[in-house]
Amino acid sequence: RLLIQPGDGVRALVQGISSAKSSVEIVIFRFDQREVELALASAVSRGVAVSALIASTNSAGEENLRKLELRLLGAGVTVSRTQNDLVRYHSKFMIVDRRELYLLAFNWTHQDINRSRSFALITKAMDVVHEAVRLFEADTKRIPYEIAPKKLIVSPVNARKALSAYIKGAKKSLVIYDPQVSDHAMVHLLEERAKAGVKVRIIGRLACKIPGVEAHKLPQLRLHTRTMVRDGKLGFLGSQSLREAELDARREVGLIFRDAKTVSRLLETFESDWEQVQHRAQEGDRQEPAVKLAKKVARAVSKEMPAVAPIVTGAVQAAVGELGELELAADEVEEAVKGAVKQAVKEAVRDAVEDAMEKATARAELAAEERVS
Repeated sequence: RLLIQPGDGVRALVQGISSAKSSVEIVIFRFDQREVELALASAVSRGVAVSALIASTNSAGEENLRKLELRLLGAGVTVSRTQNDLVRYHSKFMIVDRRELYLLAFNWTHQDINRSRSFALITKAMDVVHEAVRLFEADTKRIPYEIAPKKLIVSPVNARKALSAYIKGAKKSLVIYDPQVSDHAMVHLLEERAKAGVKVRIIGRLACKIPGVEAHKLPQLRLHTRTMVRDGKLGFLGSQSLREAELDARREVGLIFRDAKTVSRLLETFESDWEQVQHRAQEGDRQEPAVKLAKKVARAVSKEMPAVAPIVTGAVQAAVGELGELELAADEVEEAVKGAVKQAVKEAVRDAVEDAMEKATARAELAAEERVS
């Protein structure tokens, strides 16, 4: 079963926890989902053994993770922390009753679930579930995780080899969601496939241009998934970008699968997103002259602008002096100044553009009259 975000939300995840009869094992990198947290606490109260493996850190730091640990411990959850042998533990998954695996490309956060394009897979394939359990136990006990089977893709154990083979096997088409495709070997493989006539399309970011490969950012939505479909039949979903660190130095988990219904839904979503990408690209082409003009004007203005800091310092000090002993918060003053400056710049730019356009139009009309005469 496939979850598509935004749209499917946390309902299926909460239902999975609520259906647990014996155990819930959950891996967390980021977390702010109160509904999920309450469902975990409720499971404990029903006698379900709930175990959480929480990343030792993330880019936002440790404070929120340590607060989450304390809350879960208070609710009766068994909490373990990842070790520091890898650059980062970035995987996200949950196992219910050791019979059902929820593999997430997104984090357990409002931003990833409600504001980002992402996916999750729910599977009862016992070979895959068994391997996920083995991985969970290894990382929880901080013991080495040995070679995984072909279906479960675990970085840094077998990810590079498995995903290289996956890409090499493309015969007709390869569609990719990836926030950052930058690994040199993977880029070379994509280039080879494109030269061989494979239609390669990427929604996300490509570190360098590849002849025959189209890559565009997703408009309107944030992108937080690593997903591929090969030849319309074989899918991959996980937390591994085609990026060196995520292939070789971090704990990432993904899955290669062939379920026709799931692959079809992924392709439908990609094609819908690709339409938006193409539409935005066409709009960008039409707006190109205006964008070039705007950038040229901005460069010219920035060269003529005086240093901002001394002006702000003097103006704020003078204004605070006039206000006497009225208490002001620095962040409130900052936001107010930003808003006022933005509005003032808007008005100045509008007036200047209108004046410049009027003068340019007048000169063009005069030149036309002179050519006629």
